[in-house]
Amino acid sequence: METTEFDVVVVGAGFAGLYLLKRLRDAGFTATAVETADDVGGTWYWNRYPGARCDIQSVDYSYSWDSELQDNWKWSEKYSPQPEILRYLQHVADKHDLRRDIQFSTKVESAKWHDDTARWHVQTAAGNTLICRSYVMATGCLSVPKDIDIPGTGRFAGPTYLTGRWPHEGVDFTGMRVAVIGTGSSAIQSIPIIAKQSTALTVLQRTPNFSIPAHNSSVPIEKLARFRNDPAAYREEGRWSGAGVPVELPVTGALLVSDDERLAAYEKAWEIGGIIEFLNCYNDHLGNAEANELLCEFVRNKIRSVVNDPETAEKLCPKDFPIGAKRLCVDTNYFATFNEPHVRLIDIRETPIATITETGVTVGGETIEVDAIVFATGFDAMTGAIVGVDIEGRNGVTLKEKWVHGPVTYLGLMTHDFPNLFMVTGPGSPSVLCNMVVAIEQHVEWITDCLESQRAQGFDRIEPTVTAEQGWGKHVNEFAGLTLMQQTNSWYMGANVPGKPRVFLPYPGGVGRYRTACNEVIDNNYLGLERSDVARTRVELNDGVVRELQPDVQVMLEMMAEMGLPPIESLSAADARLFFAAADAMRPPGPDVGEIVDGMYPCAAGELEYRLYRPATPGPHPIVLYFHGGGWVLGSAISDDPLCRDLCAQSGAIVISANYRHAPEARFPAAVEDGWAALNWAADNAAELGGIPGQLAVAGWSAGGNIAAVTTQLARDAGGPAIVGQVLLTPATDSDLTRESYVVNGDGKILTTGLMKWFWDYYADEVERNDPRASPIKAESLAGLPPATIVTCEFDPLRDEGNAYAVALAAAGVSVQHVMAEGQIHTSIPAVDVLPTGAQYRALMAAAIRSLFA
Repeated sequence: METTEFDVVVVGAGFAGLYLLKRLRDAGFTATAVETADDVGGTWYWNRYPGARCDIQSVDYSYSWDSELQDNWKWSEKYSPQPEILRYLQHVADKHDLRRDIQFSTKVESAKWHDDTARWHVQTAAGNTLICRSYVMATGCLSVPKDIDIPGTGRFAGPTYLTGRWPHEGVDFTGMRVAVIGTGSSAIQSIPIIAKQSTALTVLQRTPNFSIPAHNSSVPIEKLARFRNDPAAYREEGRWSGAGVPVELPVTGALLVSDDERLAAYEKAWEIGGIIEFLNCYNDHLGNAEANELLCEFVRNKIRSVVNDPETAEKLCPKDFPIGAKRLCVDTNYFATFNEPHVRLIDIRETPIATITETGVTVGGETIEVDAIVFATGFDAMTGAIVGVDIEGRNGVTLKEKWVHGPVTYLGLMTHDFPNLFMVTGPGSPSVLCNMVVAIEQHVEWITDCLESQRAQGFDRIEPTVTAEQGWGKHVNEFAGLTLMQQTNSWYMGANVPGKPRVFLPYPGGVGRYRTACNEVIDNNYLGLERSDVARTRVELNDGVVRELQPDVQVMLEMMAEMGLPPIESLSAADARLFFAAADAMRPPGPDVGEIVDGMYPCAAGELEYRLYRPATPGPHPIVLYFHGGGWVLGSAISDDPLCRDLCAQSGAIVISANYRHAPEARFPAAVEDGWAALNWAADNAAELGGIPGQLAVAGWSAGGNIAAVTTQLARDAGGPAIVGQVLLTPATDSDLTRESYVVNGDGKILTTGLMKWFWDYYADEVERNDPRASPIKAESLAGLPPATIVTCEFDPLRDEGNAYAVALAAAGVSVQHVMAEGQIHTSIPAVDVLPTGAQYRALMAAAIRSLFA
């Protein structure tokens, strides 16, 4: 029994372990890797089943950090077969003399953290102890086959094979009757080859899978030429992409083009092949169920066109989950294999396996006699290898105990109470949803950079805070909630392993966006992390959350930043109006309503436009008088059209969007005068408008919320018209631009502090801004106002004044429902059918309207 000490112990010698060893050695750390196998390769060492190959193109599924290797290694095929990938990794190990730092045929049984010395004690199956400062699990996401949960598994007298642990010498099925259980990726790749060898092949399918043709060949000339032209630029583009592969992203949705155009795009993608290219025909396949179903049916029709027997074809057609919600497979002649007379498909959901016997498989009263059984039953993905080692952190808590309800990590890299424990492509990172090599390289580089910083600054411990890891978990789930992936019992959800918590495991936001988040953690002084020395005499804690915006809002802001649009406050009022009109023309229209009527209402300056939205239900209906946003400078009676449609459809009330005069042509108090005129007109003409007299509420967004709030005060002071309630969305209630929310939210989120100053400068002079008709929070009294629902947004410059108005109303005895929209910005909630996370707050506003009239 030996005890040796290192700076870092790495578990695994695949793509991650090899690169990590190289980086650690170059940085001057002492390190060793522990590997169960007797050679390097990781996944590609174990997975030697017939037809095993990568589903990412060879050029992309390779290291970028060794320029000489990149220039000299020649891939033979578009999609690399397992033997070639293994040779590649063996060559890397030889080239950089990495084997001397790897302990082969060695299994790690446990790892225990000692807080007094800030060291991990790692125990191997041979009884040796490895002591280290940092412990890295580079064990891979698909490295532990899941337990086979089929009755009678051990009874079969013939040979059985597990695709994830295939014999190194290979298997010859010539002349044999074979059963393959499972139709996941390994089965789809191996079944055509097994069928060519066997005399009878029975495929027992629990869940049919979507698969597209690989069209494997030599490396495509155009792909290789693009790479060879500028490898550095090619790799950089991949690092910042969504899937870790340079690919042009679609700008339109499947539902926005004609049937012929969509079919042509699908056919082109089918002929090209490739997971990423196929799913990226259009930008809404993974987020819109209707668009996804169009792609599903296209693939099903392809299956039907290939498989001769209609009954077999239908069994092979997936119908109970969206395409892309499980790992999409690529194949060579998989579906055509079922046209062979000696190949039989059994749906074990219809006819379950009763048991495995000594001579075969019993299904539905029939025992299928076979000579060999292949279990293609999948993996305990992403967490199996990590919790398979007994890892004990601070206070005796094991990682398995901590993760009993699902993994909790910060960035998929670390977890609280387990200092100096790192995971490469752990749960909560992009990993299996992208090119794994790109994800691995990013993690290895982040970890080694972190360790170098620790050493340089004299820290011995680093671990995430509870706040940070909870925030990251929330972000991962919110992103997954925007997709269709959570609707499926897949290994992404851990649903393939009995008893495993049903939690979405990978990060679906893309490897480029994830890289940005990881960089921001470091750039913001190790945000969400605590660092300390051994004695804890020096502790540096920077608690916080790295991603607080809702993911759809974040994506929108990223897209707008890429467009390089000029700040609105740099434009004239006229140019700003043109810009907003162009933007409005490109947005979705919102839901249908019963009727839309445009008209004019009388005001002090003559007449102004209104648009009336009538519910589809029989009237009369209560009326909501709505005032649009736009900072008293922009907008019109129809500029908030989608939001008004949505409120009408959900609330069952007539919504009247009344225009008002705009600055700078008509400065304060023109807008307020028009709001007051609209209120009186709506009250006086309620019956003629199809409304119920006396059933009138006001609502508004932003500057429109300002006008709505002011009109309620004017109506109170004038003794009418009667208003039953007010619904204010991110209202402007004050002219004080020094509030904290103007400082922390004042830049980069569409509405900026500079833009609010631009609005106020156009609208009202400094001396006028203290007038309660400009800043309703400054009214002498807020008592006696109608009930209010106020929705403010967490990342809005106007947040604090909206919050303050809600507090002030409640203090004055007004009934107030105040909701803070987490992760939202000023403009996100009105973005109907654009930003899904705003829908719950629009529903809340509609419910508030219904309750006012109840």
